[in-house]
Amino acid sequence: MTYDFTTPINRKQTGSAKWIQMNHWNPSLDDTIYPLSVADVDMKLAPEIIQGLKNYLDTAVLGYDLPTEEYYSAVINWMKKQHGWSIKKDWIITIPGVVTSFYSAIRAYTAPQDGVLVLSPVYYPFYSSIEKTKRTIVKSSLIQKGTRYEIDFSDLEEKAKDPKNKLLLFSNPHNPVGRVWTTEELAKVIEICKANDVIILADEIHHDLAMPGHTFVPMATVTKEAASICITATAVSKSFNLAGLKNSNIIISDEQLRKQFLEDMEMVGLDSGTNVIGLKATELAYTVGEPWLIEFKELIWTNHQKLKAFLHQELPEVTVFDLEGTFLQWLDFNAFGLSAAELERIMHEEALVFGDEGYIFGSEGNGFERLNLAVPTKVLMEALQRLVDTMKKYR
Repeated sequence: MTYDFTTPINRKQTGSAKWIQMNHWNPSLDDTIYPLSVADVDMKLAPEIIQGLKNYLDTAVLGYDLPTEEYYSAVINWMKKQHGWSIKKDWIITIPGVVTSFYSAIRAYTAPQDGVLVLSPVYYPFYSSIEKTKRTIVKSSLIQKGTRYEIDFSDLEEKAKDPKNKLLLFSNPHNPVGRVWTTEELAKVIEICKANDVIILADEIHHDLAMPGHTFVPMATVTKEAASICITATAVSKSFNLAGLKNSNIIISDEQLRKQFLEDMEMVGLDSGTNVIGLKATELAYTVGEPWLIEFKELIWTNHQKLKAFLHQELPEVTVFDLEGTFLQWLDFNAFGLSAAELERIMHEEALVFGDEGYIFGSEGNGFERLNLAVPTKVLMEALQRLVDTMKKYR
């Protein structure tokens, strides 16, 4: 490999959220234990981005900057080259984070007490954004079939028909179950939502992380009707590990939907701009970062394959779900018959494996764990060995 994906970076003293959380769970850990939770990466960034930022800072005035023409061109060219999506400058709205866009979309397109649909288990900020905006969570549970999940279209359609349910928060690639939804699946979701006047916020933050054999398709491109009901949330956060720079691109081609979204941003003071360094980092990622991303995806796929083979051999009780996209591995431990609380205790106190507990993604996740595969392979395999050694006692 051209890039260094073998040297882990200990972030214990840097203010890293997941390191602080891990040491809160278990304060007695030594420096050889790395968290496998929150979806950021304890490895070196793309050197091209770092050098580009250094060059920028040599002459930058860090004032109230807006996106430049070079910025817009970088985003437009990336979407066209990587995903075959021809977007326009006017469609792009910068906002400080994809999660922030959930709140704006909920406020813009629904009223208090309205229902917001989610396909569960799903990324936990979907739930918190609905709750905190005083809307109602309406869950349509995904159907587990072997080592992958499918959408329950009949259930989704039934719930979409309720006129109180105005918005669907949709994850693609799906966090945490790792699906990259097919064109046919996306088209069916769009058909249901269009027929029932349900708007879709498509969280596509993992859009660059489809694994071999799978192709990510932007939801807004699937049918002619899609663009009229879709708000697309994207960022370089996951692809290039730049989440801390708080810069995301919301892409809305429909003029009325875009107007409503911008009005909400203005109402809560989000129209003053995003992180000026984040703007430059996004531009750099989309112009010089592709070689690094290619190797990053190779690491993720290698780690998935190694994890799958190792657990199949050493701990076959654990169901390993196929990874079609993201760098997040979904695992089912329910064969052990443990409560969610007991599984969490075992992970934190005995195995010293700190992933994300499945229950935070909804009740459908009880007895599951989500592990971050974007780590040096050695770190992952050491954690898996601790996991196996511990869980064998609970057979």
